[in-house]
Amino acid sequence: MRLLPWLQAPLKTFSEQLKSGRTGHAYLIALDSGYGGERLTLDLAQAALCSHVGHSGSCGFCKSCQLIEANNHPDFYRIEADGAQIKVDQIRSLCQKLTTTPQQGGKRVAVILNSERLNQASANALLKTLEEPGKETILFLQANSPSRLLATISSRCQRLHIETPAKSLVKQWLQQELTTNEDMSWCLPVVGGPLAIIEAVESGREKQLVEYRTGWLQSLSSGHLCDSLNNVNEKQVSDALKVLYLVVHRILVKKQDMEPLTRAALANFAAKIMQVESRLAVMPNVSSLALFESLTIEYRQLMSL
Repeated sequence: MRLLPWLQAPLKTFSEQLKSGRTGHAYLIALDSGYGGERLTLDLAQAALCSHVGHSGSCGFCKSCQLIEANNHPDFYRIEADGAQIKVDQIRSLCQKLTTTPQQGGKRVAVILNSERLNQASANALLKTLEEPGKETILFLQANSPSRLLATISSRCQRLHIETPAKSLVKQWLQQELTTNEDMSWCLPVVGGPLAIIEAVESGREKQLVEYRTGWLQSLSSGHLCDSLNNVNEKQVSDALKVLYLVVHRILVKKQDMEPLTRAALANFAAKIMQVESRLAVMPNVSSLALFESLTIEYRQLMSL
C-alpha cells in the first residue's frame, strides 16, 4: 500500500480523539478519491474499530483489524452508489443495522463513499441517524465533491482538517512512485489526483493523454485536426476536451503579451470547452470529429483577432 504523506495528519488527529474518548458521531471526509479520500476514510474506520489504536491509526494486528482486512467485520458497514445514486433502500437498511448490538462488543462503524451521490430520499433517510446515531456508533461520509452534498447532511458532520497537497509535493511523490524524472503532475486536472495518475500510467491511459496534448498543440497551430484526434471514441471525448482546456490555459499563462481582447476571447473559449465537457452526459451520439474540428476552427479565428 503506497504511503500518502498528506493523509498522516488527519489520521493522527482522529487517533488522538479516539485515545482520549472525544470522537464525534459523524465525520465528513472532504477529499477526492484520487487524492486518497477513500483510503483515508477506510483507515479512519479501521482505527475506530481497532482494539489497540496507536497515535497514527490502527495497530493492524488485533482481531478487529484482521476482520477488517478480511472484509469480514460484523460491525463495519460500507455503502457505495448503486449505479449513479445512493438509494434510499441502501440507507434504510444501513440505519436498521446500526440499531443492533455490536457483535464484537465495541463500536459500530459505517462508511458512505461518494456521499454526494445521496439523493433527496436517501439523504432524508440518513438525517435521523446522523442526529441520533446511537451509542458507540460512528459514521464516515467521504465526498469527492463536498459542495454537492446537501447542507442538511454536511452540517451534521464534523470535519477533520485535511489539506490537499501542494502540486510540488504531488510532483515529488509521483517521481518517487514512478521512478521517473518526467513531470506527470500536468494531468492532475484530467484524472483527478495523484493516485489516479498512478492508475493512468499502469493502464496506459497516460500515454493517450500525452498523445492528445501533442495532437491539440499541432492542430491548434496548423488549423487542421491531426490524426490522433480523428478517432476518439465516446468514452475518450471527456479526456480529450480536458486536455484541450489545459493546452489553452497554458497558452494564456505563457503569452503574457497577448492583446487584451484576444486574451479575453481565449479565456471565454477555455470556459466554453469545460462547459461542453460538463454537458457530455446529456449529449447523445456526440460526433467527436465534428466537435473537435469546430473547436480548432474557433480557436484559429479568435487568435486572429
